[in-house]
Amino acid sequence: VEERLGRYAEGGLISTSAGAQEEDRSRASVLSDFFNRIGEGSDLFENISRNLARADLKLRPAEYIALIIVSAFVVGLIGFVISRFSLFFAVVSMAFGAYLPQMYVKMSQRQRLKKFDNQLGDMLNLMVNGLRAGFSTLQAMEAVSRELPSPISDEFRRVVQEMQLGIPMEDALEHLLRRINSEDLDLVITAINVQREVGGNLAEILDTISYTIRERVRIKGEIAALTAQGRATAWVIAALPILLVLLLFLLNREYVMQFFNPETRSCGIPILVLAGIMVISGFYATQKIVAIDI
Repeated sequence: VEERLGRYAEGGLISTSAGAQEEDRSRASVLSDFFNRIGEGSDLFENISRNLARADLKLRPAEYIALIIVSAFVVGLIGFVISRFSLFFAVVSMAFGAYLPQMYVKMSQRQRLKKFDNQLGDMLNLMVNGLRAGFSTLQAMEAVSRELPSPISDEFRRVVQEMQLGIPMEDALEHLLRRINSEDLDLVITAINVQREVGGNLAEILDTISYTIRERVRIKGEIAALTAQGRATAWVIAALPILLVLLLFLLNREYVMQFFNPETRSCGIPILVLAGIMVISGFYATQKIVAIDI
């Protein structure tokens, strides 16, 4: 219920547009509801819903799938026209277009998770101060939802709302962890749940965790600065062959099509596949080298 109300109340469908536009939106909503009911409960729709929630995108699974299809069709059509009606280039463009929405969702997830982790230290300090002032855990979470900026305030506001509707705190925090896949948040939630089971000074525990998280964020920032050149090099090396092939295809199509001629395709296609595998392997190897876990 909250998700559906939020979709209409938070800048989505409520506007001052004309009646015809409202009617079109109602029809689209009915169609989206129909396909969502068909796929409701399936692993695919559950996974899509989880990823959209982590990216804070107000889309339903059916709408997201429709976006992927439209993106694949549009990008494929553009590639088909630019390549002078090459079917191979159109298929490659369609695959790239289908991946674009997924890439955007993953980027949104990473940005939101990074912002949430950076705010976690301030959240813990606010909760610790509230608990030491005599607040309950729920009141401390309410203070977090009021005082801190998004996204951490939005997530804790949702936790408070779920608890006010009768959902146990353990379940509400588990829902939060499902939306925010953060190791630091998992540590905080585990500490809160253990304290509720066995007792203890929660303010003292959260204060210690806050110091640990702040140090981890500081070290991550230093590592990111030291490995920036290596990560940029990986992207340049991986993108250079692809851009070069595309440029040659546009300037001298016959030269590139030698890989696909009936006389030479038995060697040309394996060469392209091997080159792609080597580029991808080199990219991921470089990323693994500069990725340091803390």
